[in-house]
Amino acid sequence: MATVLIRRRFPRLSRVTTFLTTAKCKAESGSNKSKQKEENPETPNSRPESTATIQLLDPSDYRVLYNPSAYAKSRAASQQSAARSCSQALTADSTSTGTSRVQHTFTTTSAQALPPVRNGLPKPKQRLKQTIPARLSAAQTKKEEAEMEKAEMHDSKEDPRMFQQGRPEYRSLSYDKFEPIETLPSAEGDSILHSIPVSKGSHSPATVADYFCKLSRLPVEQHAELMVDHRFNTLCCCAIENIQSFSTSELIDVLKACVRLVVPPTHPLLNACESEFCRRVWDMNLDQLLLVADCWRCLGRSVPSYLSILFSYANMHWKELTLPQFVQLVYIIGEGRKSPADLMQKLEGVILKYLDSCTLEEVGAICLGLFKSISGISDHVMRKIADRVSLEMEDMGTYALVNVLKMLRYTRMDHLPLLRKLGKVVPARIPTTNIQGIMHITLSCSSLHYYDEGILAAVATSLPSKVTYCRSKDAAKFLWSFGCLDYEPPNEEEFYSSLIEQMFRKRHEFEKFPEHLLTGLLGLAFVKRFPEELIDYALRDEFVHKVRGSKYELGKDLFTLGKSVEIECPGYQGSHLSPQLYEEMTEMVLNFAEREIYVRPEIVEALSLLKSMLGGPEYVKNHMILPHTRSSDLEVHLAMDGHPIPFNSSDTVADKKLKDIGVSLTDDLMAQLIKGKSNSQSPTEVETEAAAPRQEWNKAPTPCTSFLGGPSITDTRLQVTTPSGSCPGASPSLVPLQQPQGVRLAIQVSNRNHYCYSSKRLLGLHCLKRRQLQQLGYVVVELPFWEWFPLLKRTRLEKLSYLHYKVFNPMLLSRAG
Repeated sequence: MATVLIRRRFPRLSRVTTFLTTAKCKAESGSNKSKQKEENPETPNSRPESTATIQLLDPSDYRVLYNPSAYAKSRAASQQSAARSCSQALTADSTSTGTSRVQHTFTTTSAQALPPVRNGLPKPKQRLKQTIPARLSAAQTKKEEAEMEKAEMHDSKEDPRMFQQGRPEYRSLSYDKFEPIETLPSAEGDSILHSIPVSKGSHSPATVADYFCKLSRLPVEQHAELMVDHRFNTLCCCAIENIQSFSTSELIDVLKACVRLVVPPTHPLLNACESEFCRRVWDMNLDQLLLVADCWRCLGRSVPSYLSILFSYANMHWKELTLPQFVQLVYIIGEGRKSPADLMQKLEGVILKYLDSCTLEEVGAICLGLFKSISGISDHVMRKIADRVSLEMEDMGTYALVNVLKMLRYTRMDHLPLLRKLGKVVPARIPTTNIQGIMHITLSCSSLHYYDEGILAAVATSLPSKVTYCRSKDAAKFLWSFGCLDYEPPNEEEFYSSLIEQMFRKRHEFEKFPEHLLTGLLGLAFVKRFPEELIDYALRDEFVHKVRGSKYELGKDLFTLGKSVEIECPGYQGSHLSPQLYEEMTEMVLNFAEREIYVRPEIVEALSLLKSMLGGPEYVKNHMILPHTRSSDLEVHLAMDGHPIPFNSSDTVADKKLKDIGVSLTDDLMAQLIKGKSNSQSPTEVETEAAAPRQEWNKAPTPCTSFLGGPSITDTRLQVTTPSGSCPGASPSLVPLQQPQGVRLAIQVSNRNHYCYSSKRLLGLHCLKRRQLQQLGYVVVELPFWEWFPLLKRTRLEKLSYLHYKVFNPMLLSRAG
């Protein structure tokens, strides 16, 4: 028996667990290949048992090295599944999509394979002979697994088309794969093929079209053989040569036959058909045009020219659209990923016209089409859609509901009745919803900053058993969403461990989609989890080069991740970003701040009043202490006797720029500040207030009561050493001052977008920022928007009184002392 100490660092650095695993194995005889078996209490097994115990330690340097190449794949099982033979897993297709489970191999001094996290550590059990009930249980397990696999399957072609089953009118507008067709006997098919070479060129277009229709009714298993039959190719050539002789209905029949036969999208016959349909568009009716477009979608053929002409036709006849024609048109627009702006403006009116008459599945199809085509839609129309869905959500299918949430997310629509109804309806559906649907529900909540513990808890409970169905995108979005909302589920270790391990399994996908790795790692950083091997991979020069070449702007994400690791992981020994990249990103962020952040009226007003109260511009600085967190701070230094300390004498140029800026606080501006906008903009009208700064409140503070609520203060002493995680290029403010005692205040002028919707729950990025400020020795003092914004229209004395209490808070100074 061999005893191996396996050191494993869980993703959260502050929580470290050591597994003491005792294992012994015996190879099975009579085989040239070594076979491993997972424990199954209902299956005989001749080899000794593996046993394991957990010993909790608190070392400072334990770490786990993941080795994705050592992972072996097997079929996914539900949470209740018993473990199966590893020999089956090792022979499974390594390229299977979404149906693999991975054994976890950790690189240690003596590498051992740990059981999957979701099943826990194996316990010693007595092997029993398989009984009839056991075999029945195994059969039931397989049935459950099959049902789970079926539930997780997502057909990106067929699922969006389910709305077409709701009305008989769609039969003339779309290709119906469920239409009953009488199978053609093989003998009759051979007879047709036999006659083609004999009478080549003598068949009429009607006969050729009839041949295509009949051959498409051959048994499905014969279609592949038919496609390589030279006689069928002769028939195709005959159709191409006489393409203009076909009537429109005959040509449509040929195209529908091609769909049934699954003709390759690049086939010469389809090239000829596309050209001919483009030529005939203006001689066809809308039903025919939509049917042909639907066939192209079923064939997987991109036809931008045809769609462009179709949209031009629809733009001229949009007032004549029936409800099914309209929904089918929006579906085609979405599948073509093309959004003609002039047509979409007209279709908004059609949405309102037919909204109450649409089925709920059609409402979902409309939203999906708009979402896929990246079509803008007015708040008024989106709110009308949300109004209806919120009233009938219980009767709406989950797929259609998810499509509505996608559009709600895209338009940034904070529709509270829908969101509240979502919290009542969705949690019970989560266990039976496929992983992509769950991801979109979760992402919608985080994108809208909507925190619903019931939804998040249901997701966290169901996810570990489904995690192997996650793509890298899904895993990343889950991590981002939970981190963004700063939610730690009851099963947080199981939840985060399973997702991080899935990120390792899907690491090959990051070559093509680097944004998914950064998305996931940032979500983890928000909740103070830093998987070192993934971070090292993300910060390597090769990956950074790939990120910089992405179509997305990912530089700021790299910046946030890199700096966060340096501040929060002083023992990290992996890759780092280059000083040049830090300098570039810092300059970009600060330039944006100069244009959009520093000039916000709530910040300008606070800065002006603090200068007056403290004695001048040298006592306060408006800047980004941590540029990678992308929000500003008003920095103030206080001595231990409560007097302000001048420190901003070197920033005279910046002070001159901001010194005489004043903002006219109109009623409209106040309404925007208090109600908030997701895409808030900087004020455009600025007035000059030539008033020299006056020292109005520079004496030692006196005790006073809380103004509009208690302070938001976390005490940290000034005299701290520079963290070992500090790096070149850091802001000068990151280096503590050399006064013997004192406090540095980082005053946060928050706004609505720093918090979850309609709550005082801080979002993940701002939790990260405040945590890092405290780690660097700052005291975080907040001017929360629900207190500060209403004060902006109050008297100067009231605002000064409020700021005086926040800055010279007795509790703060007593703690500092």
